[in-house]
Amino acid sequence: MTVELNFSEYGEATAPPLLILHGFLGASGNWHTLSRNVFSRTHHVFALDLRNHGDSPHASEFDLPSMARDVRHFIEERDLPPVDLIGHSMGGKVGMELAIQHPDLIRRLVVVDIAPGAGDGGHESILGALQSVDLSGPTSRDEVDRHLSARISSKPIRQFLLKNLRSAGDNMYEWKNNLPVLAAGYPRINEPVIDGVFEGPTLVISGERSPYIRESDRQEFSNRFPNVRMEVVTGAGHWVHAENPDEFSAKVLDFLDSER
Repeated sequence: MTVELNFSEYGEATAPPLLILHGFLGASGNWHTLSRNVFSRTHHVFALDLRNHGDSPHASEFDLPSMARDVRHFIEERDLPPVDLIGHSMGGKVGMELAIQHPDLIRRLVVVDIAPGAGDGGHESILGALQSVDLSGPTSRDEVDRHLSARISSKPIRQFLLKNLRSAGDNMYEWKNNLPVLAAGYPRINEPVIDGVFEGPTLVISGERSPYIRESDRQEFSNRFPNVRMEVVTGAGHWVHAENPDEFSAKVLDFLDSER
């Protein structure tokens, strides 16, 4: 069963289509500034909320194949020509899954700081912290932040997570994302991408300070994405597009606009 994904749209409808897929616990809004100020100059941008994230519907099924199926439906429902696709972290794995299954839908693929093999996890403590917040009664964003700070010391990470909090009226709040399903399905999104090869042009961007793409992953990229280019963004960790947006966007545009 597919989900009708919420999305934000930028740029002219006559421009080449570009889909952007966020990472775990993220949303389309994480890409608003780059979508509006940079990518919309050359592309018709669709920044999607993947299932159980942002303002997209909740669903009990949560794994790479189901999310790839949603994105395929989004493309086919709009009768888009082969799209350029940027996917960060979990979104990158969804993009790889879709490209291998349906290469006819993807013109160029950009994978941001994630490998196609099995992941090591790492979000379990964050999921536990979010689930520990009591939203059953009146509260405030500041109170939620104070509660999270006992388990998550990084203020930037807490600010990112609090973007998932929305008002339910009368000083009541709720999480936009489907936390129980995300927690239960988290091991499945760390599984390897489906077996197969995508022969289309592929750009893999990693952060200089990020551990997510190891030296051993480079050979797997070469085997499964034979037309691959590997780039590193200086001074950036896992949140490459937020930590060095200028260098990141320059590398992406150089790749997307080559041989058009």
